[in-house]
Amino acid sequence: MHSKSSVKRVSFTTALVAIAFVFLTLVLLNNTIFNKTRLDLTQGNVYSITEGTHQVLSAIEEPITLYFFFSNKASEGLTTLRNYANRVKSLLQEYELYAGGKIKLQIIDPEAFSEAEDKAAEMGLVAAPINAAGDSIYFGLAGTNSLDDKEIIAFFDPSQESLLEYELSKLVHRLSDPTPVKVSVLSSLPIQGGMNPNPMAMQMGQPQALPQWAVLSQLEQLYQVEVLEPTAETIPEDTKVLMLVHPKDLTDAQLFAIDQFVLNGGKTLVFVDPTADSDQQGANMMGMPAPSTSNLSSLFSAWGIEFDDSAIVLDAAKGLEIRMPDGQPGRHIGYIGLDKDNINGQDVVTTSLSSINVASAGALRLVEGATTTLSPLMTSSEYADFTDIAKYQMAGQNPELLLNDFEARNADLILAARVSGSANTAFDSLPEGIDEEGWIKSSDDIQLIVVADTDLLTDRFWVQSSNFFGETILQPFANNGDFVINAVDNLGGNSALLSIRGRGQYQRPFDVVEQLTVEAEAKFREQEQQLQQQLEETESQLAQLQNQQMDNSALVLTVEQEDALASFVAKKLEIRKQLREVQHQLNKDIESLGTTVKLLNIVVFPLLLTFGLALFARRYRLKMSASYQVK
Repeated sequence: MHSKSSVKRVSFTTALVAIAFVFLTLVLLNNTIFNKTRLDLTQGNVYSITEGTHQVLSAIEEPITLYFFFSNKASEGLTTLRNYANRVKSLLQEYELYAGGKIKLQIIDPEAFSEAEDKAAEMGLVAAPINAAGDSIYFGLAGTNSLDDKEIIAFFDPSQESLLEYELSKLVHRLSDPTPVKVSVLSSLPIQGGMNPNPMAMQMGQPQALPQWAVLSQLEQLYQVEVLEPTAETIPEDTKVLMLVHPKDLTDAQLFAIDQFVLNGGKTLVFVDPTADSDQQGANMMGMPAPSTSNLSSLFSAWGIEFDDSAIVLDAAKGLEIRMPDGQPGRHIGYIGLDKDNINGQDVVTTSLSSINVASAGALRLVEGATTTLSPLMTSSEYADFTDIAKYQMAGQNPELLLNDFEARNADLILAARVSGSANTAFDSLPEGIDEEGWIKSSDDIQLIVVADTDLLTDRFWVQSSNFFGETILQPFANNGDFVINAVDNLGGNSALLSIRGRGQYQRPFDVVEQLTVEAEAKFREQEQQLQQQLEETESQLAQLQNQQMDNSALVLTVEQEDALASFVAKKLEIRKQLREVQHQLNKDIESLGTTVKLLNIVVFPLLLTFGLALFARRYRLKMSASYQVK
């Protein structure tokens, strides 16, 4: 008996040692071999980085240093901002972990009047004020590479959380590949300005100077831009983004160059139009508008896109209000004002945009059996219809005529889209004079953004310019320019960046708490209004009593009036007390719920877990004891 007891004690001790050894071994394996293994059970996988980001990180060749500035001490009490800061920090730590030692992360609290604060300001970060006393906080990121190039995110805006991973990956990519983005522009429109080519103006001997379009000026500030000659048959080799604006009457050699650029992995931004209002060359000698249509029908067919260049989209729900020829305001349903309902909030190009204006736009659709995919970026409302070019131009002096025979199609029409996937060349044979060597006949992944409108690029649909002491000041009233910049920025980055879409929101509201808040506030407002009404009635009756004066202006009250006065004063004090009590009770239910949640998390759940583990251990010991007894 004694021998069996000793064996049990020795066996139990051995088991404990074995368990401890296994535990330490697993911890060591986890920290060395499985340190990058993650299990993300959150909605939208907000704690995980996408495959596109992994590709960006694996492409880093030279070391990158990231400086995350967050005013930790100064932000005490700003719970929402601090939670988002933790989200940013966690994601940056994931970048550091998966970069294979090529990213070094420094987390800095730039306290007031410190060297860290000076460093944050020196790097170009923005301090945001948080109160009337002038206190401010830093919440941004700066990155540098071995060549001393610098990229920053001046301030992390919580409202742009869905773009967080994309912006971080874009910053890292720019530091790992600081080569400037080359944008080549091929256009038949006067985007560079110059003299007005309108035949009517030339005939009257009044040539008019046209300014450069604001959208081109913005592109030149951010990228290396080259505007190609309209007859150019080659695309510069260092082009990262090809921008086609109203491409019309292109030769086979030009179409072939575009075809090969796209199939070779070149990113392309295309603007076509059933009729471009801004095409001054589209006016005839009588000054009347002539059709000015652009299309890439042969290329579009190869890319799986269908675009009817004879049909103009009208939208009865989104028509813009303009000044009619008679000087009165009126709606033009061919001028369409797109808002959040019509702009894709999931694509990184458009998620931050809220307003885009287009005019005489066409519609895109995917050809049946296409090997590409078409992801809408802008759509009309369901109250849209088509009209032909002739009717649209005839209604130029009276846009209300466009409502004649209008019939809503009850379907959203695609005005702009991202096109991607596999495609073949549009050419069965080579154009004359082109060597067959290097002819690319197919691609597994083309990347395009196609917009069925060119007028959104013109200044009058999105920006007002003014001269301020010789400087041109742009005042946008729509996001047309932002859309172009976002599109070029997205297409001009690493191909992996194209796969990073807007992510889910990290913040998860407590629906029960919010409901309690709404109910408490409603209850408070109802009681407050009742008490406030009683208080006003009481004060009114008091005022009536006090206005009962004798001719000598001395206040004389009867005994009954004095009692009533005292009663009203007491009632007034009681009502004020009840108002204060109602205000104090406003958050009672919420505080009670918070206490319950804390109790569950701190006491109940740990006790249940402990009890479960103890029960498991007891059953395990009994099982081991039974096995020894059998032996």
